[in-house]
Amino acid sequence: QVQLVESGGGWVQAGGSLRLSCAASGFASGLPFSAYPMGWFRQAPGKERQFVAAINRSGAITKYADSVKGRFTISRDNAKNTVYLEMISLNAEDTAVYYCAGGPSFSPTTGNSHMYNYWGQGTQVTVSS
Repeated sequence: QVQLVESGGGWVQAGGSLRLSCAASGFASGLPFSAYPMGWFRQAPGKERQFVAAINRSGAITKYADSVKGRFTISRDNAKNTVYLEMISLNAEDTAVYYCAGGPSFSPTTGNSHMYNYWGQGTQVTVSS
C-alpha cells in the first residue's frame, strides 16, 4: 500500500522559510519511486485544494503555480524516495495544509489534482504576518 508521509511543516514569520519533505513507500508492482511524477498541493481553511508545484519522474521538469513561482522550489531524490518543497519569502497567504501527491506510474507531470492517485495526510504551514 502506497504511503506518502509529509514532514517539515510548522509556524514561521512572514519572510521566513520552510522545507517540506515527503517520504514515499509501497508503490505497486515493484516499480521504483522514479516511475512516478510527484506534486505538492495546499488547502487553506474554507478554500479548495490548489496546485502548488509538480515534478516529473527524473526531476528535470518542474511546474509551479503562479503564486509561488520564484519563491518555492520542488525537487526529488529518487535514491531516497523523497520529494521536497523548499519555500522562501513566505507570506500569510501561504498558510495552508500542504499535501504531497503521487501520480500514476509513467504519467505526465501535471497540476491537475484529479490526475494524482496517491495522497499524504498533509502538514500544516502557518505564516504569521
